[in-house]
Amino acid sequence: MIDIDNFKGVKATVQILKSRLLPVALVSAFAVVLGACGGGATNTATGVSGVDPNDTAATVNGTAIKMEEVERAVKQQAQGQENKLSPLELAGARLQVLQQLIEQEVMFQKAEKEGSLPTEEEVTAEFNKRKTSSGMSAEKFNEEMSKIGETEASARLLIKKGLAIQKLNDKITGKIEPPKDSEIEAFFNSNKAAFKNKRGAQLGAIVIDPRDLGDGDTTKNDIEAQTKAKEIGNRLVQGADFATVARESSEDQDTKFKGGDWRYFTEEEMKQTFPAGVADVFMSRLQVGQIFPQLIPFEGRYLILKLQRKQETDEERTLETQGVRQEITDFLINSRKQILAASYQATVMNEAKIENYLAKKVVDNPNELSGARPAGAVTPEPAATPVANTNVAVNTNTAGNTNVAANRPAANRPVANTPANTNANR
Repeated sequence: MIDIDNFKGVKATVQILKSRLLPVALVSAFAVVLGACGGGATNTATGVSGVDPNDTAATVNGTAIKMEEVERAVKQQAQGQENKLSPLELAGARLQVLQQLIEQEVMFQKAEKEGSLPTEEEVTAEFNKRKTSSGMSAEKFNEEMSKIGETEASARLLIKKGLAIQKLNDKITGKIEPPKDSEIEAFFNSNKAAFKNKRGAQLGAIVIDPRDLGDGDTTKNDIEAQTKAKEIGNRLVQGADFATVARESSEDQDTKFKGGDWRYFTEEEMKQTFPAGVADVFMSRLQVGQIFPQLIPFEGRYLILKLQRKQETDEERTLETQGVRQEITDFLINSRKQILAASYQATVMNEAKIENYLAKKVVDNPNELSGARPAGAVTPEPAATPVANTNVAVNTNTAGNTNVAANRPAANRPVANTPANTNANR
């Protein structure tokens, strides 16, 4: 695989474009799969007075977007933690979400005009796919949808819009032609370091967060986190599938959705990221498919790590190495598609008649945006304290089977009280 981290400029551009393309249509629909909920009622504070959930927040070519839709999207993206935002932060969140909803509606209307709507059968198939991939029972699935303010009808509409916009983008980006051989060679010669496979390991992770994140959080302190780790360990001992357990139990949305898939670490990165000795265990003692024998503290969370793939030695690849030309071709095509899709969206947005009433209300009432106080009750953040290093006693054999039994805590260093970055994929 191309080491995208070596293309920081290209990567940054593509990531920015991806974040601008249809975020609500995709994020909201996937919230159904991820179970992104926090419980509790949605905070109806707006940051500006006089805004009602039934009010029209904006119109796109005469089609209204209600404040109710904005509230639901904020709740989903904040995963139920919107009551911990100040009125000022909530106002900003609503304006940002509304802009995304406007972009979604503009593109959906364009898809309708271009005949790019999905069939009801396609919508049903996608809805059922997401329902199945959630790993939940039908009752639990409906419960989780209710917590994030979704009904089957609203979820199906989001899926319909997402599929329609994707069909439209596929139609537009289908004009991209494969790069010429000269382009592929020039790209390789300018980025040779990216094609060096460095010694390291692909890791899977189940994340357990001991911090109290409010309603819906299953582990609110260190003891509960360690108890949950033991339960997960026992399930793995009994032969439970790591990916299934990750989807059900990981307290990080990225690894939860991807069935525990995390990222590739070079050996040097592991030494810099994890406690002493961890890299040596992965590179010298564990076999692919086995689980690290301890619960690892990482940026305020605990990790149960699995060795998914190992690169024993550095490997120099050339243009003649199998797969390299195709990797470059795919990368260039996908990057160009992102840029073309973003440019197309910009032209469609320019053609639309948009009235943003929420933004106008903010402009008309600028002095009502003050307020650093929490919008809702907030549990004070505890001071950082040393966390226990729970040993998850793991017995591994040559067949790659793993036996896990949780155990005794030992004193360890304090960990940073910041969210883990689990989105860095090689």
